[in-house]
Amino acid sequence: MKMLAKWSIEDYHQMINAGILCDRKVELLVGEIVEMSPETPIHYYTAEEGTQYLQTLLASKAHVRFNGPVTLSDSEPEPDIAIVRLPKSTYKNHHPYAEDIFWIIEVAKSSLKKDLELKLSIYAQANIQEYWVLDLSQKQLIVFRNPENNTYLSQQIINQGMITPLAFPEIEISVERLLS
Repeated sequence: MKMLAKWSIEDYHQMINAGILCDRKVELLVGEIVEMSPETPIHYYTAEEGTQYLQTLLASKAHVRFNGPVTLSDSEPEPDIAIVRLPKSTYKNHHPYAEDIFWIIEVAKSSLKKDLELKLSIYAQANIQEYWVLDLSQKQLIVFRNPENNTYLSQQIINQGMITPLAFPEIEISVERLLS
């Protein structure tokens, strides 16, 4: 059986800086460089609208990143939306680390399996306290909380109403608005 070479965050950054990956849409997942799924118009629209909505709700409380990388121990995924600590200037010289992240949102249609398995495991292992998947096929929000042993102990499926993120209990977010 052949073993794949695993890449470190440092290796990955060296390849990016050397221009090796400049024309490739990839992310580092558990030490492997993985091609990213092409974005459909509805995927891009939902992620962008969700980002703008959350920026309005979380102004002066958090920085809401759109399609930007986050740096974890052996992965550098590019979640659709990442809600991270302020100040934004912290990320001039590095992407947000796990301890900077309040929660992550992935928008999924064709990527649903990867988002519910591989990325869920990566985010749980990094101890990201809250992970949301906007499932465009089923028009539902899947909320994962309480990371432990590469998974989340709590899973909730919401189709409508309001949700309050763990990091900001004073904020109510419309599920319908995120899914529209």
